[in-house]
Amino acid sequence: MSKLPKEHQFIDLSDYGRPIAKLIANSLKNTSFTPIHVTIAFIISGCIAIYCMIMGYYWLAAFFLIFKSILDAADGELARVKQRPSYTGRYLDSVADIILNALFLSSIWYITTISFWFCLLAFVGLQLQGTLYNYYYVILRNRFDGDTTSRVFEDKTPIALDGEKQQHVTILFSLYKLLYGVFDKVIYTLDKNADKGIILPNWLMTSVSTFGLGFQLLVIAILLVLGLKAMIIPFFLLYTFMIFVFVGIRKIFY
Repeated sequence: MSKLPKEHQFIDLSDYGRPIAKLIANSLKNTSFTPIHVTIAFIISGCIAIYCMIMGYYWLAAFFLIFKSILDAADGELARVKQRPSYTGRYLDSVADIILNALFLSSIWYITTISFWFCLLAFVGLQLQGTLYNYYYVILRNRFDGDTTSRVFEDKTPIALDGEKQQHVTILFSLYKLLYGVFDKVIYTLDKNADKGIILPNWLMTSVSTFGLGFQLLVIAILLVLGLKAMIIPFFLLYTFMIFVFVGIRKIFY
């Protein structure tokens, strides 16, 4: 099941792992495995990638980064095929992503001579990029697909859905707000009326999808195997300026 109806689907450059993710989800549909189990699996994959980066096993690091991206898509797919959406899974996924992102860039800082402050700025840029992508994408999903677990404005604790505990939702939402709140506010401030505009064209969404986490991990993987690890942090620093380009295009034309 796609997150968008067919007429509004676009080429998502960050979602290259979706076909394999669907295979994984369908293979687990009639088992006791839950989306939370798959989320834990992508956390493990990310941790292995970090270890491989630090030890200099860059091809293995690239593999586990891509595998992490695939599993990151598979947990949501499994929730959809089992028809068991949950806020617990949604916020656990996001909290795990931002912590792993910080560890990925910290590992790259550790194995290069890049300044720690550049690493920190690259992390901020990485998160702002992903926030803009998610902001525009969730607007589309809410408008056309009735998505219930992803909200345009994460401003209050949601009510737990059937099968999950309110306490878990409340704790994970609080963590989400702590870790993502400032990034959400920055993007909302830059383009506060995006949800009131007309439908964003597919070409623009495809362009913005280069800000998606899957694409970001793919860039890291490619630069690692090419022996260009010192270019990873500068790339994300410079590419952050494209936020202003995409927001500017959205405001002027859409």
